[in-house]
Amino acid sequence: MTEPRFFAGVDCGSWNAKAVVLDDEARIAGAAVVRTGAELLPAAERALAGALKQAEIGRDSLRAVWSTGFGRHAIAFADGSRTELDAHARGAVFGRSGPLTVVDIGGQDAKVIRMDAQGRRVSHRMNRKCAAGTGSFLEEISLRLDVRIEDLPALATGFTEELDLGSFCTVFTGTEILSAIRQGKRPADLARAAYKSVVKRVAEMESYGGTVVATGGVVAHHPMVVDLMRSMLGVEVQVPDRPQFAGAFGVALWARSSLDGAASAREGT
Repeated sequence: MTEPRFFAGVDCGSWNAKAVVLDDEARIAGAAVVRTGAELLPAAERALAGALKQAEIGRDSLRAVWSTGFGRHAIAFADGSRTELDAHARGAVFGRSGPLTVVDIGGQDAKVIRMDAQGRRVSHRMNRKCAAGTGSFLEEISLRLDVRIEDLPALATGFTEELDLGSFCTVFTGTEILSAIRQGKRPADLARAAYKSVVKRVAEMESYGGTVVATGGVVAHHPMVVDLMRSMLGVEVQVPDRPQFAGAFGVALWARSSLDGAASAREGT
């Protein structure tokens, strides 16, 4: 009897470290997410341990572990790595036919990746110079509104007035929020406006057509962002079952294919 094969991918982001364990049929056997903090390697270890626990297997059952994300080079136990663009693109297009555009909204950056009909990356854009359009932006808005970030989605659903925030800059928007509060604007309306601001930032990064696949932690925990993308971009927006794990899933697929000679462990090849 052939021993089952398992593969893992670890996406060590600036906010969270995510890990996915796949079986040989590319099915997710386990997944976990932990806060990254200042210690990248321990965070990656904890995420992988959580995914292994959920999969009910030991570390010695893994045939390969690959890494991606902001902290990928700090993950000393990884057998190979891929860029965030490669990992998120592969994870998002798995089981889908192109052409399509991948929009990943994370804690510190936003990525827009265009894929052709064969699933190959043809172009990309990244927002790394400013927190606008990212999870950090929403975290700052939550602080200004004096609500927990996890309570922002429910707050925004109670909006009654469509407001617009004039600035993309997180610092200036925070000041704008305080000014609006002094003018008597409702927190629910300002929360909705914050989500609109995120989508506007994404909209200006690229021209959109066809199908968009939305991934990332912001997409996973803030469904209003997806609703606004559909209406403001005017395109079909698909969301994978576990959008926050798209990068970890994608790099786990690279780990799986590496043993079959379909990929190199050298990043970017």
